[in-house]
Amino acid sequence: MKHACATFLEMLFPLRRDLTALLVGVLLFPVFPGYAIAAFEFYSIIDNATVMYDAPSFKADKVYVASRHLPVEAVVKVEGWVKVRDSGGTLAWVEEKALSEKRYVIVTVPQADAYQAANASSTLVFRAQQNVVMEQLEPAANGWVKVRHRDGQIGYVRTQQVWGS
Repeated sequence: MKHACATFLEMLFPLRRDLTALLVGVLLFPVFPGYAIAAFEFYSIIDNATVMYDAPSFKADKVYVASRHLPVEAVVKVEGWVKVRDSGGTLAWVEEKALSEKRYVIVTVPQADAYQAANASSTLVFRAQQNVVMEQLEPAANGWVKVRHRDGQIGYVRTQQVWGS
């Protein structure tokens, strides 16, 4: 059942579902003070074999086990737990202490090309296969993000070829 406020806002702004969700969250925030809305921040998983849950509790069902450095996007924070989205869109809960602010990206295309400079005309440094996780070295700018492969190679990849930047 939809909240009446959400239905009203959707009627006013049918193409603004993201705005509607944000406004409903802000309006409901005083009603549920233990909940906080995340500003869609990116984090990475600190440890290998981090269990992801379907609710903010160790008694909840386990959804999957995340690998170290997996980039995730925070959706909601609740008393030591964070609901996150991974590159595939899967939502899960994880303990907040299992997250790092160190940024990583994951390749979402079959193969991402990394160049010496943020320009496809520059020298090709390496190629990364789909689902390879790389450290983000600088904030994304002009459609490019500077990354470091786990083998130490550094290059620029197009932001549309990775998720998490």
